[in-house]
Amino acid sequence: MVTAYIVPGFKVADFTSAILAAILLGVVNTFIRPIISFIALPLTFVTLGLFTFIINASMLFIVSAFVKGLMIDGWIPAILGAIVLAVVSTALNMLLKDLGK
Repeated sequence: MVTAYIVPGFKVADFTSAILAAILLGVVNTFIRPIISFIALPLTFVTLGLFTFIINASMLFIVSAFVKGLMIDGWIPAILGAIVLAVVSTALNMLLKDLGK
């Protein structure tokens, strides 16, 4: 939901769609992303890791194909959405780690 609020062209219809997209993104990142990352390893190495953003955007496109309430209007919103998701995820992980102490 934060990503849809920040990134123009990245739309989530409702909270249920956001939860479903988050669950499906977790499944896609668990099973499909490692295979794609391994295949793209030489390109990721040559671009000093920047190709990872393209891989993450591709995973978002895969999820948007299955979740009707998630709409991504192109590659730029998908890449920006992947960046925002990474920042939000990192911030939440740091916050939850601090709360666990």
